[in-house]
Amino acid sequence: MDNATRLQYLEAMGIDAWLPRHQPVVIPRAAVYLENPVENVERLEQPEGRQDVPSKQTVSSVIETVNAEFPRHSVSSPSSHANDQIWRDLQHEVSLCQACSLCKTRTQTVFGVGNKQASWMLIGEAPGQNEDLQGEPFVGKAGQLLTEMLRAISLKREEVYIANMLKCRPPNNRDPQTEEVAACKNFLQQQIELIQPKIILAVGRIAAQNLLDTQQPLAKLRGVQHQLHNIPLIVIHHPAYLLRSLLEKAKAWSDLQFALSVYQKLEKLNHVETVT
Repeated sequence: MDNATRLQYLEAMGIDAWLPRHQPVVIPRAAVYLENPVENVERLEQPEGRQDVPSKQTVSSVIETVNAEFPRHSVSSPSSHANDQIWRDLQHEVSLCQACSLCKTRTQTVFGVGNKQASWMLIGEAPGQNEDLQGEPFVGKAGQLLTEMLRAISLKREEVYIANMLKCRPPNNRDPQTEEVAACKNFLQQQIELIQPKIILAVGRIAAQNLLDTQQPLAKLRGVQHQLHNIPLIVIHHPAYLLRSLLEKAKAWSDLQFALSVYQKLEKLNHVETVT
């Protein structure tokens, strides 16, 4: 089909077309009709007094030509699909892990839960009995209190990502052993790298000491901005401890306010850097 005839058909369809110097024909509004070409063509009305308007069948052939020359681009995100597959593979690897003796006593592994693009990541020490049964971290009364603690700083549980250092429950909820923490370390590291949180909350003394590789007591670790892989880390009380020590809830509120202030400062700094 010669260019003159094609331009005539496109004009009848209401599609702007021009011929730039030394360039092929450009059809800027063609995409409007390419989504559902036959349906859109049927909506066109022939102008009064025009005898040279092509038939619908002819117009359809023009659209086929346009589709061939101006193919639609896929809107899917290969990187997003690849990232989902990485998460599935990692979770499957955790479920099969036998790197330490905890695999013999667990009901199931407890991988993690929440928003995989979260700005906030919470890391506890290890699953308890309820977590071992349900396969989700921080459930039961301690989990309910943690949800309320997050709500106190205007965060929903589904907006953050929650994980533990250990993916299996230690018998009788005993403290994690050094070799058990080491066996799970790579899994947690991969979760942090995939999420890339803006701030991390270490929930409880044991999680804080292991993540920061220190033996300092919780009292000295609280109220300080630490760093884990260049990510700000704030230490907060474990909700299970708060259930046993109700008078400590004021300290927990202080920890959360401090964490929120650190996060807000980061956001302001990022905003300034983006603007400038």
